[in-house]
Amino acid sequence: MLLGHSIINGEAREGTGAAFAGLEPATGASLEPMYHGASAEDVDLAANLAEDAFPIYSKLSGRQKGSFLRHIAAGIESIAAELVDRAHRETALPKPRLQGEVGRTANQLRLFAQAVEEGSWAMARIDPAEPNRTPMPRADIRSMLRPLGPVAVFGASNFPLAFSVAGGDTASAFAAGNPVIVKAHSAHPGTSEMVGQVICRSVRECGLHAGTFALIFGSGVQVGAALVQHPAVKAVGFTGSLSAGKSLMELAAARPEPIPCFMEMSSVNPLFVLPEALRTRPSQISNGLFGSFTMGVGQFCTKPGLVFLPQDEQSDALVAELVAQVEKAGASSMLTAGICKSYRSEVAQRKEHVSADLLAQPSSAEATNTTQVFPALFQISGSDLLSNPELEKEIFGPSTLIVRYANRQELIALAHALEGQLTATLHGTEADIADYADLIAILERKAGRLVVNGFPTGVEVCHAMVHGGPYPATSDSRHTSVGTQAIFRFARPVCYQDFPQAALPEELKDGNPLGILRLVNGAYTRNSL
Repeated sequence: MLLGHSIINGEAREGTGAAFAGLEPATGASLEPMYHGASAEDVDLAANLAEDAFPIYSKLSGRQKGSFLRHIAAGIESIAAELVDRAHRETALPKPRLQGEVGRTANQLRLFAQAVEEGSWAMARIDPAEPNRTPMPRADIRSMLRPLGPVAVFGASNFPLAFSVAGGDTASAFAAGNPVIVKAHSAHPGTSEMVGQVICRSVRECGLHAGTFALIFGSGVQVGAALVQHPAVKAVGFTGSLSAGKSLMELAAARPEPIPCFMEMSSVNPLFVLPEALRTRPSQISNGLFGSFTMGVGQFCTKPGLVFLPQDEQSDALVAELVAQVEKAGASSMLTAGICKSYRSEVAQRKEHVSADLLAQPSSAEATNTTQVFPALFQISGSDLLSNPELEKEIFGPSTLIVRYANRQELIALAHALEGQLTATLHGTEADIADYADLIAILERKAGRLVVNGFPTGVEVCHAMVHGGPYPATSDSRHTSVGTQAIFRFARPVCYQDFPQAALPEELKDGNPLGILRLVNGAYTRNSL
C-alpha cells in the first residue's frame, strides 16, 4: 500500500515539506496519495544511519551482497504488474516499454550480483615482499578496491525503474559495498515508493542494518541540495538535465570535504552517414533514424539529435523520406508538463533562428493538452552550425537537426567542434569505415560509445557497455553508468603494506580463498602464492 512517506530506518516517515502528488501526464489528474518533502531532520537522520550502516555493510562478502541484490530483483518481479500499472499512470510510457524496464532493472541487479559473487572486480594486486632485493629490500604491498561510503542517488525522470530507485546507480553502489540514500524523482513518486518498499523489505529479510537504504521525497531543490552537502555522504549518482547536474556538482565541490559526483547530463549523440552507405541503403537509414529520434517521444539520453549528411542529391532523397515520415506522425504525451513546456519552447526558439530551417512538423501540430507534442525536423548547413554552436544544444524530445556539410574538410571541422557525447554513430560500408579512420579517431575522443550501422537508442546492460563520455555528457569520462564497470565509480584503491595474513581482506590473502583473478608480480593468476 502506498503511504506517501519517505522510508528511513526501515520505516515510513511522514515528511513536513511541500506537498505534491504524482500526475497522469495525459490528463493532469492527481494520483493518490499526496507526498510531502523530507525535512532537514529527515535527511540528517537518513545520512547518519547510512554512516552507521557503512562499517557493517562494507564488510559483507561478495556472496552476501549478491544475495541481497538478487533478493531485490525477485521482489521487483513479484510486483511487476502493479508496478507497471502505476508507472504507466505516472509517466504515460507504454506498458510494454515498462514491462521491458522491469526486466532490465531485475537483470542488471543480477548482473552486479554475479560480478560481486565472482569477486575479481575488486582488482586485487599483490607484490610480495622481497627482503633480499638489492640495493633495497621491498615491503609486502597489496591493494584492492574498497567502497567509498554512503552514496546519494537521484532518480531519473525518463526511466522510472532502470535509472531510479533500484536502477543502475543504486545497484552498482550496493555492489561496491555502500549504503544508498535515494532522492526519488517527483514525476513518479508512487513508482518510487513501491520499489523503495521492496528494497526496504530486502534489507530486513537479509538481516542488514536498517540504514543500508533510505528513500526520501522532495519536489524542489532543497532536499537534494541538503543530501549532497551532508558530511556523511561520500559520492553522488545523478541522471538528468545539465543545469541540475552542474548545480549539484558545484555543491559537492564547495563542501569542506569535496566528494566525487557521476552526473549524466547532456548529449546530442551525432550520427554520420558516410557515402557508400548513403548510396546503397538510404531508405533503411531514414526509417531507422526516424524510429530512433522519436522513440520514447525523444526522451532517451541517447537520442540522435544531430545527423550529418553531405550536400548532394542522394542526401536530398534521404531527407525527403524523413520529411514524409515526420509529417505523418501523430502526437504523443511527454513525461511531465514541465518537460513538455521546455520542448515546445526550445522548438519554437529553433524555428526563429535565422540559420536553422524547419523541414517538417505535422500539419496538425496543435497541442491538445499540457504534455502532448509532435516531432520536428530541422536542417542547417555545416558552415552555419560552426558559426552558431548554440544550435548543438540538446532538445529533450522528438526533434533532430540535419547538418548538411559541403565537403570532407568541413565534416572533419564539425566533428572537432563537437562537445562530449554519450554516443557517436556511423553508417558506412567496410570501405567507408576504412576511409574515414580520421573521423573515427576524432569521435573516440568525443564519445563514450561508438556505434556502426545501428542506432544509439537502446543501451545493452552487459560487462563491456560504456554509457558515459566527456563533459557535458557526464561529469567524469573515465566511468560508465551502465554495465558492471559502473561499480568503479563508488570504490577507491586501498593499499595494505606488510599486513599479517589474518588482518588482510580475503581477496588479498596468500591462499586466494575466493579464487579470484589477481595481479601477482605483474601477472594475472587465480593461483595461491
